[in-house]
Amino acid sequence: MRQKNWRIVIVGLVLIVLAIGFYLFMLSIASKSTDAVALMQTVGTVSGVVIGISVAMIIVGLVGKRVS
Repeated sequence: MRQKNWRIVIVGLVLIVLAIGFYLFMLSIASKSTDAVALMQTVGTVSGVVIGISVAMIIVGLVGKRVS
């Protein structure tokens, strides 16, 4: 039987919320930037990587570890 690791799942969900919040925050600041397109490309890349890592964490947490 496998035991789910809820701590990893919760951390993954928190990271998704933080990445979306970071993206929306930087979206509001981008209008003041001298190169808004490059800024948002970088922010989008960083947010996408964080969301990808957090989805992997959620999957690993839900699969769990073997308990004998």
